[in-house]
Amino acid sequence: MEHDRKMIIMVDDDRTNLTVAKNTLSARYDVFTVPSGGKLFTLLEKVTPDLILLDVEMPEMDGYEVIRALKASANTSAIPVIFLTARIDPENEVKGLSLGAVDYITKPFSRQLLLQRIELHLQLESQRLELKRYAGDLEGMVKEKTQSVVELKNAVLRTVAELVEYRDNITGRHIERTQIYLRLLVDMLLRDCIYADELSSWDIDLFVMSSQLHDVGKISIKDEILMKPGKLTVEEFEEMKKHASLGRKIIEQMQEKTPENAFLEHAKILAGSHHEKWDGSGYPLGAKGGEIPLEGRLMALVDVYDALTNDRPYKKAFSHETAVEIIKEGLGKHFDPLICETFLRYESEFDKAEYT
Repeated sequence: MEHDRKMIIMVDDDRTNLTVAKNTLSARYDVFTVPSGGKLFTLLEKVTPDLILLDVEMPEMDGYEVIRALKASANTSAIPVIFLTARIDPENEVKGLSLGAVDYITKPFSRQLLLQRIELHLQLESQRLELKRYAGDLEGMVKEKTQSVVELKNAVLRTVAELVEYRDNITGRHIERTQIYLRLLVDMLLRDCIYADELSSWDIDLFVMSSQLHDVGKISIKDEILMKPGKLTVEEFEEMKKHASLGRKIIEQMQEKTPENAFLEHAKILAGSHHEKWDGSGYPLGAKGGEIPLEGRLMALVDVYDALTNDRPYKKAFSHETAVEIIKEGLGKHFDPLICETFLRYESEFDKAEYT
């Protein structure tokens, strides 16, 4: 059909060559002929051809200069160019191909050869564009699939986390808030290039998402301890402390039963280490300083901040300012000094954090 016809521009300072080419090609293609490189670029402001036939030896601007200009412009760089020339030495052919020409046809040319070469390169270009479209579609499909997988993972994590919150109803929206604080804290550290190498190797979205399971071990804690409306006894607190190691074991069991389990790795580390303290007085392992995984050191601070600034059965919520002073006292004791100092520099951002 008429609208399917390809467009070809031929550039040659010899009018006879232009006439012969137009007569040869017009039955199959829409053909424009121009006598110089300057005229070509004027025409290209109005149309975009599917292929350009370009003479090499022309006055003012030869074919090599023309193709350099074509390839330098984003608007014309992808247009296939076939050189038409009386030069038959390999050196000139190599030069033309190295500048981006797709083929070289010597003059005087056979009409049948010209048609076949043009058809070949138009088909190749059509296939290239089809592959590009396919690659774009495939990339879109991969992104869509990846997003679906991320949403599924988040749904799994959120469902388990909500189960924990349902049982431990005194914490309110602790899990949602700590995710927001965790993201803030990571952004602060990256801003100041602290632990940047390790953090940059993480998928931060996945890390923050995984933090929803940091208290999953509470599922295994007895109701009379978990929901006790008051301060725990020493014995009860010892039982409560078990939720960290229990949480790690629960997530390890989930990993064993899930082929795509890498997204649970941060969650396992968070669950098992967020109650460790920098000075070694934490639990369940009593790890000290850099022995504590970075995930746990980050979670320790945001977990405490949220606990301080919200009501608990044994206390009323503290103000942001009081919470900051308490965390400051824990620098180098409870908290990693670098993480704590960064928090103290930007603590107002925690106070302004919004959650719905």
